[in-house]
Amino acid sequence: MMMFSGLAMAASPPAVGETCPDIRLSFPKNSEHLTYLGLASQGNTFSPAQIKADMVIIQIFSMYCPHCQKDAPNVNGLYRGIETNDKLKGKIKLIGIGVGNSEFETDYFRKSYDVKFPLFPDPDFVVHKLVGEVRTPYFIVIRLNKDGSHTVVYSKLGSIGEPSEFLKNIKP
Repeated sequence: MMMFSGLAMAASPPAVGETCPDIRLSFPKNSEHLTYLGLASQGNTFSPAQIKADMVIIQIFSMYCPHCQKDAPNVNGLYRGIETNDKLKGKIKLIGIGVGNSEFETDYFRKSYDVKFPLFPDPDFVVHKLVGEVRTPYFIVIRLNKDGSHTVVYSKLGSIGEPSEFLKNIKP
């Protein structure tokens, strides 16, 4: 890892079998998102590894990315498919991180594409640098282990495609 303004910068994206970099996100202001993630607001930031779930899907996107815009219906379908499946609901959570996007821009993306899951701004590219300055859309899936550790089980650039097929690729 290289250092950038006091932060570690990954030379490449997290690989399957590794741990995800220590991404820090601000607690959501929306109480529904806080509840969805199973977080008790303590302090200023949290890590995706603290989300109450078995797996967390992290979408790295930009509101300006035409591929992200085109994939939004698929990602929304993935979220709906998880939330309407009794075997998956509560076990798999989905978040989006808007690289280079302000809170205004992530809110605009949320409203424009009717995104129901939490989106977090990364206006200064801090998270983007931590995950190897990936292109968008990029998906990282982490499995949260019982001992508090986590493992990357999926890390790829591009559209998720058909949500049911994506789920088959990430399930244990």
